[in-house]
Amino acid sequence: MSDQVRRFPLRRHRRLRRRVRPRYRGPSFNRIIPNLMTVVGLCAGLTAMRFAIDGRFDAAAVAITVAGVIDGLDGRLARLLKGTSRFGAEFDSLSDFACFGIAPGLTLYEWSLQRAGGLGYAVCVLFAVCMALRLARFNAMMDAPSKPAYANNFFTGVPAPAGAGLALFPLFLGLEANALGLEWLSAIAHHPLLCAPILVGTAILMVSSLPVWSFKNFKVPAQFVLPLLLSTGLFAALLLADPWAALAAGGVIYLGMLPFSMRSFRRLRREAEALRGEQESASGAG
Repeated sequence: MSDQVRRFPLRRHRRLRRRVRPRYRGPSFNRIIPNLMTVVGLCAGLTAMRFAIDGRFDAAAVAITVAGVIDGLDGRLARLLKGTSRFGAEFDSLSDFACFGIAPGLTLYEWSLQRAGGLGYAVCVLFAVCMALRLARFNAMMDAPSKPAYANNFFTGVPAPAGAGLALFPLFLGLEANALGLEWLSAIAHHPLLCAPILVGTAILMVSSLPVWSFKNFKVPAQFVLPLLLSTGLFAALLLADPWAALAAGGVIYLGMLPFSMRSFRRLRREAEALRGEQESASGAG
């Protein structure tokens, strides 16, 4: 009996002993979220290829659009959560090549360009090659010496998601024509003579040295904030009411912004060069 009394406090002590949670080595879940989003975007791009092969072009367009939205969010989320890494950058580029280099070309080939035979296929291959070159140049510039401050707000060439959106303009136009019952417009949108030049032109824009606004650190003047909010709300309403017309109009608007982007880049470069010249002259005089 006395032995049992002496053992009881010991058992109680063991029962109340604090459990130590095991510690695991590895990154936190927050740092993995951007890569998980990239996986989802890659799955959307691959699913778009299946939809295109099955002839479900509206679903393919939606899947590519979803991949573009995710691509625009995962990088910003990685910087916000401090989860940027070399692995994430390389993985994002591989996902971009599948979603925006292969899926749009395959979709347009099934939509229209297969009627042009080998020439239509060659145009799709050209688009994919230019997309690969554009992504490789982007990755190489990450290791290059730092650019001037004014150049940080610009891409060199049209970025991958925007290139995919521009390339799919005939598809958006054709789907809108089908929704409105405009057979003549649908026939134009399906014709290889429209799809091929747009695909080639987009490929050239991607590998060009054209400065394009990146909108990463873009500052909006105070007088343009309210018009920007109103126009964004209007576009969102149009996107919900008539998505194909909104996406087609978005491509036209983006294309119209390119000359203004080039003009802004040249103005900033002239101002930077003038400021550098003033500093050099002041240091020489001193």
